[in-house]
Amino acid sequence: MLGDLLGQHQGQITGRRVLPFEEGGTPAVEVTYEAKGRLFDADITETGTYVAMPRPRGTLAGEGQGVLLTADGDMVTWKGQGVGRFVEGGRTVWRGAIFYRTDSQRLVQVNGAIGLFEYEVDDSGKTSAQVWEWK
Repeated sequence: MLGDLLGQHQGQITGRRVLPFEEGGTPAVEVTYEAKGRLFDADITETGTYVAMPRPRGTLAGEGQGVLLTADGDMVTWKGQGVGRFVEGGRTVWRGAIFYRTDSQRLVQVNGAIGLFEYEVDDSGKTSAQVWEWK
């Protein structure tokens, strides 16, 4: 069951690269983005990188990691996995799970929380995400 909204962001893809693959192998694309948003009541700046790999029936498999920083210097790291798909208008839509870790006392409630995310990228590389706690 979905719980409270843990966080959200809006950002921009800042880099893409095709990772090396063997002939006949599956290509993978590494994507990096920067975003601004909120985690609980804290304003954050986020940098994340994920790898997207094509799968059957037009889906994508992905896994990534990132760092969230508050204006006060608190840091939260995350790792996640998801499934994506291409939709009309050149958008990519992802759904998945994310796991956080922090030593920050202000944001300690993310430790042990499982976040369920919706992440979208439009045709210009703008990103948006929402993460809810899985209860």
